[in-house]
Amino acid sequence: MVRDGYFYALALIAGAVLVGWFAQPAWSLVPLLLAGFFLWFFRDPERVVPHAAGAVVSPGDGKVTEASIVTVAGESLVRVSIFLSVFDVHVNRSPIAGVVREVRYQRGKFLNAMNEASAEQNEQNVVHVEGDGQVVVFKQIAGLLARRIVFHPKVGDRLERGQRVGLIKFGSRVDVLCDPAAALQVKVGDRVRGGESVLAYLQPKGELTSAGRYSAAEGAL
Repeated sequence: MVRDGYFYALALIAGAVLVGWFAQPAWSLVPLLLAGFFLWFFRDPERVVPHAAGAVVSPGDGKVTEASIVTVAGESLVRVSIFLSVFDVHVNRSPIAGVVREVRYQRGKFLNAMNEASAEQNEQNVVHVEGDGQVVVFKQIAGLLARRIVFHPKVGDRLERGQRVGLIKFGSRVDVLCDPAAALQVKVGDRVRGGESVLAYLQPKGELTSAGRYSAAEGAL
């Protein structure tokens, strides 16, 4: 359980007690139900993190809305986008093991996270992690309802694959960008679990892409 859930729940339970004391007890049902929702929303289940070499795991729970080759600043990259609804676990995890090389917070809009433009225009936190000679970028992107992004590590910190790094409150999106030679393991519509589902396998530098479920060269899925 993320501690934020306790803060919200305790405040609502206190409000329910006051409402029940000064008004009618039945009216306290609404804040009690909201308290239960926040305790459920901020759940933080344990996950079995895969140990396969080169595995890039999902930074969050949700539905894959894009798995394709994109061009960013003139560079071709594999991008996997995952939409987190209000019903998903919102704790975020590191996609690979490595060192945090850059953390950049970008203020912006609060478009619906399903909108492709949200990847560039929405408020977001952009993190670069370097491990085994590869750099993987993942973004915590605020959505229509999300208004706060939390990220705990600092530049220079060492992360393990699947390690908890923060969360995005309420509906949101996470993007992962990596080398175009990566072998994709997901397609649009797949459901993934943070820290557990493998999005792609990175290839050691200097080696050709091995056969995977999907090849990055196939383009948009």
